[in-house]
Amino acid sequence: MDGVLEKSAVKRVSDALKSNGISGQIKVLTQSARSAAEAADALGIEVGQIASSIIFKLPNESPLLVITSGRHRVDTELVAKELSVGNLDRVDADYVKELSGFSIGGVAPIGWINPPAITLIDLALNDYDVVWAAAGHPHAVFPTTYAELLTCTSAKPMIVGD
Repeated sequence: MDGVLEKSAVKRVSDALKSNGISGQIKVLTQSARSAAEAADALGIEVGQIASSIIFKLPNESPLLVITSGRHRVDTELVAKELSVGNLDRVDADYVKELSGFSIGGVAPIGWINPPAITLIDLALNDYDVVWAAAGHPHAVFPTTYAELLTCTSAKPMIVGD
C-alpha cells in the first residue's frame, strides 16, 4: 500500500488530526476498510468501534454528516424527525466527493474541503475507549475517542440507529 499516506485526502486528515490535537496516527491497512465490517476485521476489533462517516442531503441541499457506530445502520426517519426535517436524501459518489473531498469508502469525519452543515455523532461510540475512523482512503484509518470526535467535529450527540 505504498503511497497511501501521500494522497492529498489522507494528508488533509493528517493535518486535521494535528490541528485538533488528536495524537492517533494514521494506519495503512493491507485490507480494504470500505465497510465497518472490513475495517473491524482488519484491525481485530469489534465492529461497533468503527466510526463510519455517512453523508445525507438535507432538504435545503446541504450535507449532513452522521458519524455512526459500525454496529448499526442510521435510522433516517429517526434522524429526520430529530432534526425537524421532512426527510434525508441519499447521496451519490459525486456529491460526496464534491463536498467532502473524499471518495466513498474513505470518508473521514475531519479534513473536509467544505465542512458539513450539520454533524451528528452516535452516542453508541461512547461505549468504547478507542474508536477508529476512515482517514481519507479505503485503506487508511486512525484511532481516536468519542470525546475527541465530538470536540473536533462540533457534532451533536444523539442516538442515530438501533
